[in-house]
Amino acid sequence: MSPRRPALLELDPAVVRRARTLARKAGKPVVDLARSHTTVSVERATLRLAGLAGADHENVPWVNHLVDAVRGSVGLEHGVTTPVWDALRRGEAPDLLTLAQKASSGSVTFRLPEGRDLTGTRRAARTAVAKGLRTVDRQRAARDRLINKHGDPKRTPWIYLIVATGDIHEDIPQAQAAAREGADVIAVIRSTGQSLLDFVPEGATREGYAGTYATQENFRLMRAALDETSRELGRYVRLTNYASGLCMPEIAALAGLERLDMMLNDSMYGILFRDINPIRTFVDQRFSRQVHARAGIIINTGEDNYLTTADAIEAAHTVTVSQLLNEYFAKEAGLEDWQLGLGHAFEINPEVPDSFRLELAHALLARQLFPDAPLKWMPPTKHMTGDVFRGYLLDGFFNLVGAMTGQGILLVGMMTEAVVTPWLSDRDLALQNVRYVLDAAGGLTEDFHPPRDGLIQTRARQVLGEAVDLLEAIVSDSDTAGDPPLLAAIADGTFGSMKRPASKGKGLDGVVRKAEGYDNPATTMLEEGATR
Repeated sequence: MSPRRPALLELDPAVVRRARTLARKAGKPVVDLARSHTTVSVERATLRLAGLAGADHENVPWVNHLVDAVRGSVGLEHGVTTPVWDALRRGEAPDLLTLAQKASSGSVTFRLPEGRDLTGTRRAARTAVAKGLRTVDRQRAARDRLINKHGDPKRTPWIYLIVATGDIHEDIPQAQAAAREGADVIAVIRSTGQSLLDFVPEGATREGYAGTYATQENFRLMRAALDETSRELGRYVRLTNYASGLCMPEIAALAGLERLDMMLNDSMYGILFRDINPIRTFVDQRFSRQVHARAGIIINTGEDNYLTTADAIEAAHTVTVSQLLNEYFAKEAGLEDWQLGLGHAFEINPEVPDSFRLELAHALLARQLFPDAPLKWMPPTKHMTGDVFRGYLLDGFFNLVGAMTGQGILLVGMMTEAVVTPWLSDRDLALQNVRYVLDAAGGLTEDFHPPRDGLIQTRARQVLGEAVDLLEAIVSDSDTAGDPPLLAAIADGTFGSMKRPASKGKGLDGVVRKAEGYDNPATTMLEEGATR
């Protein structure tokens, strides 16, 4: 990413500090809640790091079988690894895969060991999981070597383009063609509904709907293909997928093992837009972000989605609040500024007077609040009408805001967005639009300085003030159910106009409160930075 740009907005530093202080106050009780719980997906991700892969003849992953068997026998309150490696040390099976296969038929006895047995079991589990984390470390080092060899894109924002055929073997040539046409980041969008599957499909898939399933083999195939294209083009082409939904921790682990470069990973998206239980989501996102931190993966957050269900002017401050919360949760999990692809979007109704100036204000506010983050700027979708000429013009204005405000990642807008599935020719035209704007106006950040009391600066200060007011209200809320204030705010519909109580939602049955003595070698080593 390019060096920090000079500040263009005159924001009160005390207000900015207050906003971050309040975000920490709102976020900390949720982190405490995440630390005191685990989920079935966190435990499955740990087994994946230990090398357990594959699925039965009905495509049910072995990690699901093994976690379910342990939970049904001794529970998950002490973690899955202790009873699993105890069973291996007692000779229930010669290896992890065989143990999972036997457990699926109910032919394994699990227990919670004590004394020397417990010490030896935990040592064995840590050794096994450490191998997976060292693979993640090697993949991060490999990325660094390839970037040094091939080079990064010559300018920012990086051009981010989606491939979504449903067939990984169709996605690959389209992704390679997109990279040749100028895309710096290829995003393989997931098949519709995968976020609600409580298992990760296995193998190369060809039957996704409006997207391709996120699987380890699909990750491997696409990464290998883009490595070929990186060599051809002389620049490293990045790969993105989705670490969200009920299997967020597992997909994050697979992304680290297969060297993905970016992952969509928002702290509240699954809660608001997929009705996944809030506690499940916050527990899973903390583990997934710890993995992303270790793997050197850039996360993309989902604030743009709020503006598809709420008004982009009235709800602008909720985007800022979410960005501040995402920053807090990410840094608490170990992510650095350069890994924070915080999201926002060009979604103001174009019929509103001064809509372009307001979009500039919102984009500049995000850029200045997070000067070292590779912000992800999202194109117009909500107000696309099917008039392709108007849509193409709106995308040009969107690209211009990205150039003028120094965004880090620019998702290519299609003039048929939100109307039909874009044709490949639409993509070519969209890339021409991006190239023209960046070539013609990419240096406008050097010349553009909005006056202190003009509409842009005034609007940015207003949104920041409203964000502080909302955070004040969140942290001062006294919830009768005893939930952390942020969970109460989510239940009240504060974000995206979606009401999601902590006692409901998909995946709640997969949340487990940790017992005293809970052990998970993956979380321990991720927090320690250990390799063995």
